[in-house]
Formats: sequence, C-alpha cells, structure tokens
Amino acid sequence: MVDNTTFIQGGGRGLGLAFVDCLLAADTDNRVIASTRDPHASPGLHRLRETYGRDRLQLVALDIGDENSVRTTRQQTADLTDRLDLMISCAGLLHDDHGLWPEKQLADIDADNLARSFAVNATGPLLMIKHFHDLLSHGERAVIASLSARVGSISDNRLGGWYAYRAAKAAQNQFTRTAAIELRRKSRALICVGLHPGTVDTGLSEPFQRRVPDKQLQSAEQAARHLLDVIGQLSPQDSGHLFDWAGSKIEP
Repeated sequence: MVDNTTFIQGGGRGLGLAFVDCLLAADTDNRVIASTRDPHASPGLHRLRETYGRDRLQLVALDIGDENSVRTTRQQTADLTDRLDLMISCAGLLHDDHGLWPEKQLADIDADNLARSFAVNATGPLLMIKHFHDLLSHGERAVIASLSARVGSISDNRLGGWYAYRAAKAAQNQFTRTAAIELRRKSRALICVGLHPGTVDTGLSEPFQRRVPDKQLQSAEQAARHLLDVIGQLSPQDSGHLFDWAGSKIEP
C-alpha cells in the first residue's frame, strides 16, 4: 500500500472515488487531493470529507480536456503541498451521449469522435504528467500512474473494432513510455506506469457488462485495492510499462 500525499485526477466517481476512499481508510497518515470538473457536484467526495476531515481530503477543480485548467490546478496544488508521492489519472472515455460509441467497422469511424477520444484518453493523462511531474521528482520513491486498458496493446488485438478507444489507449501507453524515459533523468526513484484495471462495475463498462462473466467483473473498491497493491510493489525498473490489476505486465 502507498502512503503520504496522493493526487487523484477524476476522483469524483467510479474507480477514482474508490481510490480516494481506499487511501484514506488505509492509513491515518495518508492525505489525498482529489480533482473533478466540479467539486461541488461530487457528493461522494463530500461524504468522505465529512468522514476523514478537510485536512486529509482536499478538493480541486480540473478539466483534463483543457490544458489551462490543468495548469491552473497544478498551481493551486503547489499551494497545498510541495510534493506528491503518488498521482493517478483516472480519465477514460469509451462512450458518451454525443454519438461516441465503440466502432464495429470502418464505416462507423467519425473524425470528431476520434478527436474526443484522444483528447481524454491520451492527451489528458500526458498533460497531467507535463504539469505535475516536478511535484513527484523529489528524489524519493514516487509513482505516476494512469488508467489505461489492455485493448491499447497492439500485439493483443485479435478482435478488431473499437478504433478510437484502442488507438487512443495505444497512444497513451506510448506517451507513458516516452515520459518515463525522460523522467528517469530527473529522478531515478520516479516510476511512471499505465494500469489496466480489468472490467470494473462503473459507467464506462456498464453497457458491455452482459458479456462479462460474474467472476471477472470487479467492483470499484476491489479494483482500487488491487491496483494500489500493484503500485505498492512497483520498482524503478518497472517504469514505462503497462500492468494489469494482478501485477502482470502487458506487452505493447
């Protein structure tokens, strides 16, 4: 298990909220800064704040699709702490109410949907690394993790389809790898990885859960605990790679 100060991007619901809950419950020394687009509209975070106190859970606004928002929140975070020990980016976009849906064939591809998918799934986590990495480059062990997906593995693609999501996650994995190489020069104790949570019972996977065997569908709390265990076991040699919830490396 990790400790000290953690930044959770997308901490208002689903797996992000479960991360916040697990970290605060694990150790009274753990402190969490959680971001959502609108912290006032995050009842789950406010309930946790009432339970654990404002000193241990601080809320900030951040829109991962807007670099100005990421930059501003980075400045606000520096007023709250001079270092982070863990940052997890939980951004993920597979479908929405504006026509984005996993493509089954080439005819389904839409350029605007591709751009939206890349903005959230690939560019967003990279912007988090760009603006926050110095808070984690303090020379002691620290981890930058972003939620990715096994479908972003090119070598593992056997079914086709899902063009936007697959390609955006593949790009995210490449960004993680490239950033890890650069960040190693700044702090050899800084670990930068992607994490595949498996199929989690959240809004992202809800339309596709009928095809998932019961034993393979994890609750958000289960997935958060598994991934935090994986994070706790990472070493600098693991930086730049993608791991699943059981700690197994996923080939690109």
